[in-house]
Amino acid sequence: MSKDHGKSIKDDDTYEALRDKGMSKEKAARIANAQANDDMAPSKKGGKAPPYEEWTKEELYDRAQEIGIDGRSDMSKDGLIEALRNH
Repeated sequence: MSKDHGKSIKDDDTYEALRDKGMSKEKAARIANAQANDDMAPSKKGGKAPPYEEWTKEELYDRAQEIGIDGRSDMSKDGLIEALRNH
């Protein structure tokens, strides 16, 4: 049985498994909570947006700014892509 992580984590087992795989607390919580919600289907493929490699650096920067990635102004295009994927 997994540890109870409080009301903010809806699926403690999934959260712990994702943390064990090295995911950040924030990302593990988002995925665990989405899987616990019957209205969401996080295991299904997302929208029709093109891969980040096809975005311009400006588009990547704007997206990084939207989600609050620190240090984005000093990042290269590849750095922005990595930061967005690991957020």
